[in-house]
Amino acid sequence: MSRPPTPVPVADDPLARERSHLAGSRAALRAMREDAESLDIKDVTANWVNAEVLARQIGERIKSLADLSDTPLFFGRLDYLHSPGADRAEGAEGERFYIGRRHVHDHDGDPMVIDWRAPVSQPFYRASKKDPMDIGLRRRFGYTRGEITAYEDEHLSDPAEAAATSKLLQQEIERPRVGPMRDIVATIQPEQDEIVRSGLGGTVCVQGGPGTGKTAVGLHRVAYLLYAHRERLARTGTLVIGPNRSFLHYIEQVLPALGELSVKQATVDDLVAGGLEVRGADDAAAAVLKGDARMAEVLKRAVYAHVTMPAEPVMVVRGSRRWRVPAYEIEEIVRELLDRGIRYGAAREALPQRIAHAVLVQMERSGEAPDDRVQDAVARNAAVKAAVKAIWPPVDPAKLVLRLLTDADFLAVHAEGILDEDEQKTILWALPGSGKRAVRSVKSAKWSAADAVLIDEATDIVERTHSLGHVVLDEAQDLSPMQYRAVGRRCSTGSATVLGDLAQGTTPWATRSWDEALAHLGKSGGVIEELTAGFRVPTDVITYASRLLPQIAPGLTPVASVRENPGFFDVRPAETTDQVVAACEELLRNEGSTGLIAADARVPELAEALTGAGIGYLAPGEETTAETRLTLVPASLAKGLEYDYVVLDEPQAVVDGEPDERTGLRRLYVALTRAVSGLIVTHAAPLPPQLAD
Repeated sequence: MSRPPTPVPVADDPLARERSHLAGSRAALRAMREDAESLDIKDVTANWVNAEVLARQIGERIKSLADLSDTPLFFGRLDYLHSPGADRAEGAEGERFYIGRRHVHDHDGDPMVIDWRAPVSQPFYRASKKDPMDIGLRRRFGYTRGEITAYEDEHLSDPAEAAATSKLLQQEIERPRVGPMRDIVATIQPEQDEIVRSGLGGTVCVQGGPGTGKTAVGLHRVAYLLYAHRERLARTGTLVIGPNRSFLHYIEQVLPALGELSVKQATVDDLVAGGLEVRGADDAAAAVLKGDARMAEVLKRAVYAHVTMPAEPVMVVRGSRRWRVPAYEIEEIVRELLDRGIRYGAAREALPQRIAHAVLVQMERSGEAPDDRVQDAVARNAAVKAAVKAIWPPVDPAKLVLRLLTDADFLAVHAEGILDEDEQKTILWALPGSGKRAVRSVKSAKWSAADAVLIDEATDIVERTHSLGHVVLDEAQDLSPMQYRAVGRRCSTGSATVLGDLAQGTTPWATRSWDEALAHLGKSGGVIEELTAGFRVPTDVITYASRLLPQIAPGLTPVASVRENPGFFDVRPAETTDQVVAACEELLRNEGSTGLIAADARVPELAEALTGAGIGYLAPGEETTAETRLTLVPASLAKGLEYDYVVLDEPQAVVDGEPDERTGLRRLYVALTRAVSGLIVTHAAPLPPQLAD
C-alpha cells in the first residue's frame, strides 16, 4: 500500500502561492464591490438631480467590479529590479506587480492587481532581452476555466538565459473561441501596444490584414484612452463605429470585460439616419456618385442659394420714432456673414442681431442710450423678422436633398461645373418623360442609405454636428468619401482611430488609399501604422488567400503568420450540398466555433440542407453555445467575424455575387480569412483562376 504524497507547504510551491494570491485578489474585489453596493446616496446629497447622477455612477461602478468566474483576474506578473532607469516607472524599483484587467486593492488600499493600462504595466508588453526595461522577471499564467494551472517565467535581465517564444502566449492566441470576441490584454504584442498607448490628441490609422488584431487594437486603445483621460472623455464622449449590427454584437463584450461601460456603438447608417426611414436602394453607379465628395459642394451651393440680397430698407418703429436701415447696409451685413463661412443656421440667427445693432448705432447718434435689452427687442421686431425671413430663409435639409434628387433644373444649377449631365441623370430619381410619379413629400420618399448621408451633410451645413472626444472607425475601407465626412463631423474637435484593410474593400466606392480617407475624414495629419504580423489566421490559410492580393490590392504587404501551428487546410470537390454538410460535421468534431460561409444566394439551399441533416445553426452575430456551434454566414456579412473553423462554399459563386470581379475577389479574400484554426474550401464549379494551382 503506497503512502499519500507529503503536502508541499504553500511557501515552497510557486503555483500554490500564485493561486493563493488569486484567491486573495478575488476576495478583495468582492470587498470593493460590497463597499460600492453599501453606499447610501441619501447620506451624500439631498439634491434629487445629483442623487440620480450619483446613483447611475455607483451602478456603473458596481457593474465594473464584477468578477467573471471564467476570466482570469490577472494574467501576468512583473518583478522590477532595485535600480530603475531615470525614464522608467516611478516608484517601481524592487516591486512586484500582478497585471490584470482592472485595478484591485486590499482593505489598506495596497494594490493586489494593477490595471494593464497603468505605466508600471507597460513592460509586460514591451520589455525584451534587448531592452529589459528594468524587469528581472516576467511571469505569464496559464488558466483553465478561470483557475491558474501553469506559469512561465522569463528572466529578462539574466544574460545567461536565451530569448524564447512563450508557449503560454501561443496557446492563448490559438485558444478555440465560442461566443463573442474576447479582449486580448494577455497577448498584446509590442507593435500593437505602441498603437494602443498612443496619445489622445492624434488620429491613428491602422492598416492591418486578416488576423493582425486591428479591431482588438482599436478597442483596447479606447480602453486605454478612457483610463488615461477619464475626466475629459467623460465630458466629450466616445464612440465605436462598425460596419453592421452583427459585427457590433460580436465585439460588444470586449470593453465591458475591461470595466468600460460608457462607450457607445453604432453603424454609419445609425449615425446619419436620425428619424429618417431608409426604405430604398441605389444601383452601384448612383451610390458611387452620391458618395462622391463633390456632392458636398453641390449641397453647399444649394443651401446658400437660399440667401438673397435685400432690395428694400428695413423700417423699425419704436414708439413715435422710425429707424431706417438702408438696403446697401443690410447687404454689407449679409456679405460679411457669408464671407465668415459660419453655418447657415448660425448666420441666420446672427442676422437679426446685426440689423438690430445697426438700429442701435442710429439711436446712440441721436442721443439715446439703448442697452442689450433694447437690441434684443429690435431683433424681435416684426419688420426685422420679416426681412430676415426674406433674405435668409430657413432650410429643411431633407426637403433640400429631395428637391436636388427630383428637380433636374434645380440640380443642374447647383451641380454646374461639378457633375456633368450624365452624372446628374445618374442620381436623379425620375427623369422628365420617364413616366415615374413624382415624390410628393419627405415622408413618402424611399430614401436610400446614401441619401441619408446627403441629408446629414446638408444638416451640418445648416447646423454644426456635435463632436465627440474620440471615435473608433472599424472596417473603414468600405466607406464612401461622404460617409468619411459624416464620421469626421462626429470627431471634428476630437481624434479618431481608423481601422481597416484596403484588400478587404468590398463596396464599389471602397477606399483607394488611407491618405485620401484621412483627408475626407478631416484628419490629414493622422499617422498611418501597418500591422503585418498575423496572430490568428493559420499560415497555410493566409498563404492561400494571399494569392488574390496582386489583383485586389497590388503593392500591399501580405500578412505573415507568426503562429507555430500551421492549422488545418483543405480544398475539396463537393458536387452536392450533402458533401458541404459533411464538411461542417467534420469540423464540428473539433473544439470551438465553426462558420459555414457562402454566397448570399446559396444560403437558403444550405440552410435547408443543414436542417434536413438535423444540424442546428445560428445567424451572424448570434452567440454560439456548447450545443450550437455552427453559424451560417452570408458572404456579405462575414467581414470582421471570426471562427475557429470555416467551411467556405463555392468560391466562384462568392465572386459572381458582386457587381464586378475585383469587388468579388475582395469579398472572397474576406471569406477565406475568417478561420483561426482550420479551413475547408468546397466547390462544384471551377475555382477562380487566381486560386487555381
